[in-house]
Order: sequence, then C-alpha cells, then structure tokens
Amino acid sequence: MEQHLRVFALLSRLWGWLGLVTGTSLLLLGCGALVLLFDPAAGVAARVTAVLFGVLGVVALVVGGLHVRLSRQVSDRRPRAVPVGVTLGVVDLLVPPFGTALGAYGLWVLLSAGGRRLLAPDAPDARAH
Repeated sequence: MEQHLRVFALLSRLWGWLGLVTGTSLLLLGCGALVLLFDPAAGVAARVTAVLFGVLGVVALVVGGLHVRLSRQVSDRRPRAVPVGVTLGVVDLLVPPFGTALGAYGLWVLLSAGGRRLLAPDAPDARAH
C-alpha cells in the first residue's frame, strides 16, 4: 500500500500542476476577453466570455493548488490528507476521463484499510526508513 500512496501523491501533484497551468491560461484568456469590452461594438458575448474564463480560471487554480497540497500531505503521511483527498476524489469523479480515474484510485487508496492504517495519526513515519 505504501507504493500506492507514493503513486497517488505523484499523480495528484501532476494533476494539480496541470490544473494550475490550465487556470493560468484561462485567466489570461479572460484578460484578453476583457480587452474586447473596451470596443464599442462588443456585445454581451464578450462580457459573458470574460466572466466565464475568469471564474473557471480561479476555480482551476484553487482546485489545482488543493491537489498539489494534498500530494504533499499524502507524502508526509498526514492524517488530514484523508478528508481532503476524499473530497477532491469525489470532485475528480466528475472530470472524465483522467479525473474519474484519479478520483476512483484516490478513493480506493485513501479509504482502504491499508491506506487508513498508513495515514492514521499514530502510524510510524515511513520517511524515516
């Protein structure tokens, strides 16, 4: 199960960085759409696009950051990684296909008996080995 925890931490870190890059690009696209608002001929679509890209960019940045932080907590074997990981795993299930796979894998790793044992508050620190 230790191998699964390491793999899950790595995949969560990669997924998080991908979310951070996606969020940054969406915010930049939102800024580009904001520039169109200064055009007198710009319609409602430019406003909707700017707001939509901005909101989606912020959401992607927050979720990506949470995944990076989760990967650190799993690597450090912190018990609070379980509720955070379960919450993010349920959210990831709604992002097919890779998010669904990561969410299912994360839920399995974190909720299995071995994962709960390794992430328990009284578990020995595996980094010392």
